[in-house]
Amino acid sequence: MPPHPLPEKGTAGRRRAARILSRLKARYPEIGTALDYVNPWQLLVATVLSAQTTDETINRITPVLFASYPTPFDLAGANPEEVEKTVFSSGFYRQKTKAIIALSKALVQRFGGAVPDDLDALITLPGVGRKTASVVLAEAFRQPAIAVDTHVRRVARRLDLTAESDPVKIEHDLRRLYPQQEWPAISMRFIQFGRDICDARRPLCGECELNRICRWPGKTV
Repeated sequence: MPPHPLPEKGTAGRRRAARILSRLKARYPEIGTALDYVNPWQLLVATVLSAQTTDETINRITPVLFASYPTPFDLAGANPEEVEKTVFSSGFYRQKTKAIIALSKALVQRFGGAVPDDLDALITLPGVGRKTASVVLAEAFRQPAIAVDTHVRRVARRLDLTAESDPVKIEHDLRRLYPQQEWPAISMRFIQFGRDICDARRPLCGECELNRICRWPGKTV
């Protein structure tokens, strides 16, 4: 396989990035998380639970969970065994139960039960990494934030928007390429495109509107 070309820099790189985003906007005019939630705390818990499973599974679990524990105060004092029964189908249910109870306790003890709208504060919560925090900031608070998951990493690298592997460095590269007002929706467009077209093992290159822009050496057409 030929070597992957390096990303373009400066004005040329930003122009190419804008073309890519324009086509993704045409495909996904309106985009947002597929997780159901009514407030930042619900989105935070749902995002933690969504690791290694599907959004559909989490959307079946969370109505039951939040009916039993409608606030961080309720979940902070929950019986872990009862919570485990509710979140069992999400996988890794013991670890996830521990995480959502612990983060609820931290919210109650340190933030009065309110989810902070600050990245540095969010990532101090148990089970909350930079990706989860960025999802909450972008979706619940509409703040400029880019969440880098496996889909964003794959799509950004294949499209030569970054040559990095580290999620934080990829995030910084995307921040340099795109204006702040675009950041909240970038992640969700890249994620959905990665699910629909730019699959890890079977990319649908023949159906891809970015085919002519894409210089990935592994293209199937």
